[in-house]
Parts: sequence; structure tokens; C-alpha cells
Amino acid sequence: MPSWARDLLDEQRVARLAFLDDAEHPRVLPVTFAVAEGAVWSAVDDKPKRTPEPARLRYLRHRPRAALCIDRYADDWGQLAWVQLLGVVDLLEPAKAPAGMAALAARYEPYRQRRPPGPLLRFRPERSLWWRADEEPGGDAPLP
Repeated sequence: MPSWARDLLDEQRVARLAFLDDAEHPRVLPVTFAVAEGAVWSAVDDKPKRTPEPARLRYLRHRPRAALCIDRYADDWGQLAWVQLLGVVDLLEPAKAPAGMAALAARYEPYRQRRPPGPLLRFRPERSLWWRADEEPGGDAPLP
């Protein structure tokens, strides 16, 4: 992965997680994220939800394959860029994922004030793709 793509992961605060629901319809959600131990971590926090367990957890337990997109938009289209990761999501209790929780807390102040009670999503990339306006597309480099 080129350094600019890795920098994009560090700079952007929100990613889009895509997965399939029970009817195999695509779903996309914005998520907070942090990179640690070769994985991308996200949390199910305690913001109000419609149900005690968010549907995404059920969907990801049943079909753990997912995609994660981190992008930069600018009105100057010469600045556009994105990184797309394709892989598998594991759901882990926070106590079993201290590196992921630490990375999220280091990145997001609300997680330092109140640790998310729900499971952590460990996204294990199997393939990476990237693009930016001023160079050729690339892909298939491991996540640093």
C-alpha cells in the first residue's frame, strides 16, 4: 500500500462498512475505525439504537464477508482518493481485544471517556484496493 493510502487511513475519521443483510441486500453504514495489529477495528457503542442488538451484528455473524471504504472528497477533484478493503469481520468482546479497544480509544475522545460496551468488529483485510486522482489504481498490498 503506498504511503499516501496509509496516510488516508490515519487522516480520515469515518469509514463506510458494507455487508449483506439476511435477504442478501447490500447495506452500508458509516463507522468509526482504527488500525492495529494488521486489522481495522470498529466498535458498537452505546448511542441509542432501535433494538438491543444492532442488526449489523446479526448480519455479520451470518455473513462475515464485508468491504470497508475510506475516502477523501474535495471540490478540487484532483484531491480525490479512496482505499477499499475486502475481508472478513470477527465480532469480539472488548476484553478479548485490548489492542483494538486501545487503538479506538487513542483515536476517539468519546471512547476514552466511556468504553463501548458492545462487541468490537475486527475487520481482517484479505485484499486492498486504492485510487487517487493523480496516479494509477493499485491493490493487493498487506495492511501495515
